[in-house]
Amino acid sequence: MKNFKNLLLPLFLFMAPLSMINAQSKVAHIEVQKLIGEMPEVIAAQKELKKLEESYTVEMENTYKEFQTKAQTYAADAANQTEITNQSRQKELEGMQKNIQEFQQTVSQDLQKKSIDMMKPLIDKAKAAIDKVATAAGYDYVLDSSAGGSVIIAKGKDIMTEVKKELGF
Repeated sequence: MKNFKNLLLPLFLFMAPLSMINAQSKVAHIEVQKLIGEMPEVIAAQKELKKLEESYTVEMENTYKEFQTKAQTYAADAANQTEITNQSRQKELEGMQKNIQEFQQTVSQDLQKKSIDMMKPLIDKAKAAIDKVATAAGYDYVLDSSAGGSVIIAKGKDIMTEVKKELGF
């Protein structure tokens, strides 16, 4: 019996670390920001947003030029006008300036809303692909290794290639 215990003890000590190895979770990492930045749909959405922003910029520049021209014209002609006309013109210029500021705010809000509306489904698509690849490969955890992400050291398997393949690029 003593020999049996002497035989079981080393066997147990040998098997315990092996069972701990099997109990460890599989962990992978991916730079989510890089993945999303390289998705063709995201690149197309960013181009569309930039185009929209440029059209708003042109419209705002034209409106501001119109305001400046009117202000210069009114300032040059102020001496030849009555006080009532000058006050009316000043109110008109103030109204134009207020409209320009409101338009800038509207443009900013509209661009932000469009960006969210366009990007959310693409981010969800990337997350679904990450989940599918991780599940298929048996990973318990996938950590975001983007700058500012939650990984200090990323020595695990990077699944960027597999997720890109899943997304079709």
